[in-house]
Amino acid sequence: MEPFRSTRGGGVRATLAPAEASLLRSLVGQVITLIAPDGPAAPKPKPQEEPDGLLDWDPPAEQPETPTDPVLARLLPDGYRDDPEAAGEFRKYTESGLRSAKQETAQEMLDTLPEAGGKVQLTHDQAQAWLKALNDVRLALGVRLGVTEEFEEQWGRLAADDPQWAAYEVYAWLGAVQESLVQALA
Repeated sequence: MEPFRSTRGGGVRATLAPAEASLLRSLVGQVITLIAPDGPAAPKPKPQEEPDGLLDWDPPAEQPETPTDPVLARLLPDGYRDDPEAAGEFRKYTESGLRSAKQETAQEMLDTLPEAGGKVQLTHDQAQAWLKALNDVRLALGVRLGVTEEFEEQWGRLAADDPQWAAYEVYAWLGAVQESLVQALA
């Protein structure tokens, strides 16, 4: 990968190898799939009979529960860790929107990621979507790998033929991509 560089107008550009683009597509697609199936449907707006229809909204019918999948629990955390009732009420009104926002940023990344690799040219807003989507991918992979603050030590304890070694390498590479993007935006 050619690292991200800033462009005139506040955007960024980089070049990805075909395998890198394919890997990113796969990982982002997996996060979209993970977030989508269990998510409650977004509330459907009522037909507006009055100009102040923004206040005419029905809360979700079902109370979403804290996800049992550790990755989903990390991507869709409780708003109040020490108060299950408040956390449930917060989740009831925010989870659908959070899922939608994560799906939108991931889709924005996929829409701006060349399928066969090559040049990536992003506006500032598109780059922000990439940062969010990359963060979600890294969080998901980090949870699956059990990554802690001692990441380098964890990785160093693995033999090169350990199946997790490659996943740790991908995790590190995603961090480098994310850091490159952050630096280009700074």
